[in-house]
Amino acid sequence: MPQPPAADHTVGSVTDLLDSWYPPERADSWDAVGTVCGDPATPARRLLLAVDPVRQVVDEALAWQADLLVVHHPLLLRAVHGVAATTPKGRVVHDLVRAGVALHVCHTNADSPAGGVSESLALALGLTDLRPIDPDQDHTDQTEAMDKLVVFVPHEAVQAVATAITDAGAGAIGDYDRCTFSSTGTGSFRPLPGAEPAVGAVGRVEQVPETRLETVLARHLRGPVVAAMRAAHPYEEPAFDLVELADPGPHAADGQAGARGAGRVGHLPEPLRLADFTRQVVAALPATPSALRVAGDPDRWVTRVAVCGGAGDFLLDQVRATGVDVYVTSDLRHHPVSEFLEHAAQDPSTPAVVDVPHMAAEWTWLPRLAHRLKSATTVDVRVSSAVTDPWTGHLPMIGPAH
Repeated sequence: MPQPPAADHTVGSVTDLLDSWYPPERADSWDAVGTVCGDPATPARRLLLAVDPVRQVVDEALAWQADLLVVHHPLLLRAVHGVAATTPKGRVVHDLVRAGVALHVCHTNADSPAGGVSESLALALGLTDLRPIDPDQDHTDQTEAMDKLVVFVPHEAVQAVATAITDAGAGAIGDYDRCTFSSTGTGSFRPLPGAEPAVGAVGRVEQVPETRLETVLARHLRGPVVAAMRAAHPYEEPAFDLVELADPGPHAADGQAGARGAGRVGHLPEPLRLADFTRQVVAALPATPSALRVAGDPDRWVTRVAVCGGAGDFLLDQVRATGVDVYVTSDLRHHPVSEFLEHAAQDPSTPAVVDVPHMAAEWTWLPRLAHRLKSATTVDVRVSSAVTDPWTGHLPMIGPAH
């Protein structure tokens, strides 16, 4: 195998990037996320992505000479007192450490944000206009509400006004500050009786060379910035525009937008019968030996869809209140689904339910994560080819012959 290229990144710099996208503190309290093994200072040239840190995936990482293996499911979810190589998990740890391959986990911290697992599943199914089923009320990926200030200033005062408004906090965009734009033109005005003009005379039309100065500001800074502009401007009555900017939605990978929260609700481009929709789901997900299960009338029309990557029966009550036509998730249990469908007797709009293989639903995140990493780094990123669904086959329950 050819030698890997020189590294521009370390294991630590890549995992820091992952943690900025999927903060570990956002994981559920019972979860075990973050770096399991590996030296942050090790050069990172090759990165393998997978759902599960199982033997097949580890063998693929070693054969490819990966420096970092990033998985969705934790290797050591429950507390252990040792990692002896006599156990399957212990052998994984020993082999990774011996080969110098780091292991990093993004689990429940990657489920709910923009660019996360549930959003990826929704996009894989072709849904649009996404929003969470259960929005996170105390933390979203929403950018702060912004305003745009445009003020017209005589040329000689532009620097003073620009300094004043940026000192007050205007002009901050991401990792940059004091951002402004200027263009030139001619201002025209006539002072009326009672005015005390800095330029011109009462009753006479004046035309003055002026600069159009533009910047943006966080909406909560509106008062201080406008006050600073007025104080620095030489005119008695400055001409300015203050415009509320449209909310671009949360910052997300690949330009997708959606607030942080559990699951996603979206729309199909065109309505489908449930039977046709389930075939579309099968086509969108990777092949596994497991089966897709459906509860609902195959002829009902589907327009609005709710999804949740991974085990999603905890959202059944919220889903019923969203007015969707079908809910797609994994690991649904008999009693919760039975109770959920009982509501259909009183409410025919109760959604149908589609249960898909757990591994297949969460796999949809990996190609999107790979694209995001390739856009942000020079690391060679690969999605594992391993099918890590633990089931090896299924048979329809046809019952005894009659």
